[in-house]
Order: sequence, then C-alpha cells, then structure tokens
Amino acid sequence: MKRFLLLMLIALCACEIGAQPLRQRDKGDLRLMFFNLENYFAPFVDSLHPEREFSPASMRRWTWNRFVQKTNGIYKIIVSVGEMAPPELIGFCEVENRFVLNHLYYQTPLAKYDYGIVHQDSPDSRGIDVALFYLKSAFTLVNKKFIPVRLENGRTTRDILYAKGIVNELDTLHVMVVHAPSKYGGAVASEGSRGIFAATLRHFIDSLQSVTHKLNLVVVGDFNDSPDSPSVSEGLQASSNLQGSAPDSLYNLAMPYHQQGKGSIKFQGAWELIDLVLVSGNLLNKEEPLYCLPNDYRIFEAPFLMEPDEQYTGEIPHRTYKGMRYNGGISDHLPVVLDIRKGF
Repeated sequence: MKRFLLLMLIALCACEIGAQPLRQRDKGDLRLMFFNLENYFAPFVDSLHPEREFSPASMRRWTWNRFVQKTNGIYKIIVSVGEMAPPELIGFCEVENRFVLNHLYYQTPLAKYDYGIVHQDSPDSRGIDVALFYLKSAFTLVNKKFIPVRLENGRTTRDILYAKGIVNELDTLHVMVVHAPSKYGGAVASEGSRGIFAATLRHFIDSLQSVTHKLNLVVVGDFNDSPDSPSVSEGLQASSNLQGSAPDSLYNLAMPYHQQGKGSIKFQGAWELIDLVLVSGNLLNKEEPLYCLPNDYRIFEAPFLMEPDEQYTGEIPHRTYKGMRYNGGISDHLPVVLDIRKGF
C-alpha cells in the first residue's frame, strides 16, 4: 500500500505539466520516452585513465552516494513519465556503459518489470553511449544493430542504435536511438560532423525502406540541432508539414514546439529543442494497426525537474553539475515522450 501511494504521488506530480499534459494511455498503447542523462558515469577510479573526469578522485568528486542519488532520481522520472508504470520503450544517451544501465535496472524498483536492454560500448572519445530499455511483454525484439558513424579525420562518435520488434503482437516497429555530435568548438565548425551523422542515418533509413514498404519507424534522440537545422530538414529530409502522410517520408513531430519557442534544454537563457522524435509517414496513418498523432509527442516539463535560472530569468532543468560544482540534479535536458496508439 505504501508503495502504491508513493507511485500515485509521483504520477500526480507528473501531471502538473501545464498546457501540454500527457494523454491517458489506452490498453495496448505504447509509450516511448527518450532522456539524455547528462554524464551518467560510474563513480570508479580507472587506473588506465587516471585523468578520468567522473571519479571520487577527480575535480568533480563523483562519489558513489552521488551516483546512487542520480540513479534513484532517474528512476522516479521514468515512473512519472509512465504514470503508475514505466514506459514500454525508454531510449537513453550519455550513459557510460552496461554497468550504469544494470544499476539503474536491477538496483531500483524497475527490476520488478521485465525489461530487456539493448546496448554496446561505442568508440566515442568521451566514452558515452546510447541505449534502449524495452518491456518484453509489449515489444518482442526481433533484431538489433549498431551503426558506426565515421567522422572527418578519423574522429569517433556514438553509434546509432537500431532495434526491430513486434508491438503487442500487432505490427512491426523499427526504433532508432541517436546522439549526434555536439556543438563543441562552435555550431558552425561542428556542422559538418552533424551533416555526416545525418547522412549515415539517412542512408540506413533508406536501406530499411528499400525492403519494407509502409515502414513503421521512430527515430528518437539528442540531435544537437533544432528541427529546422540543415542536418535535420535537409540531411534527414524530415518534413515539418505534419498534414502530409506519404508512407515512406519522414516527419518531424517536434517542429510545433520549436515554433512556440519551447525546448528540451536551456542555453544562455534561451530554450533550444534538440531532443527530437521523427516518425515515418505510415505511422501517422490512423488506418494502420499502430499509429500516432502529431500531438502525441510531448516535452516532459514537470515542475519537479526544474530549478530557478539564477543567471537569466525563469526556470532551467535541474542539472547534476554547474561547471565543476555539484548541483544535485538529474540532467540538463528534459525528457521527451511519444505515445504510439493501438489501431483497429
């Protein structure tokens, strides 16, 4: 009973989202969540990498207690997004390795749910990866793959995660989780890297569409670019015209939020929307066994994820660190959510 009341309280907090609340899921619906976990590292000293940024001996003093506090906070956010039960699909980025994912799953109440984990270590220079949790009762994994991205001058970045599964024995769903190269060094200087990333992703999507007509595809992740940036609108050919429904085209569900000035991260006082959800046109068709509506994409902007923006105005996501100072929060990003509905 105590646990039920706690989950009820979390769910009620999650409903305080303002003008864009999460919809009530119907039986057979599937909720997909994506969350950039802002440097979710294990708090260990690595003798092979003594300069390691996140460890008890580093300048950040990343301790076991801080790691556990962050883990428990991530769990609470996941349950809040799920509203009494975690989402069926959860994409992550900025996770260090399988250890932190296992800790999040096995050392929190998530362990009572039968999740599978899709992950592998990527060649990223910072040692951060993408990952996917999937509820086995709702998503039967059929295939998985990790697509490497080769940047200029031999530089490395995160792999692209691909998973194919059957949703509630209804239809096949293809899911991709991405984390594009950052704007470190400047937006213009790094634009080429995100262009290469987009071209690699687009090539793989084309290969899927060449063998599967009426593809049910969802691409979620941190694109490090806004919906109207060249890497998204041109490189990925993601249309912002959500009234269209060409089965093999790609549609950007985040554009309406971007046009309203909303965002998933705040930089120098301005909101930016870089955590996006792209879907194939076939998934926007209400006549299919699985479908979603344009407004089924949400930024999860619950008040308990925020803190006052002391430097500028308003509020800002309650992040783990401010510079080198421990801040006690969870992430500098807000989660984004997509509901996929059961059709006929």
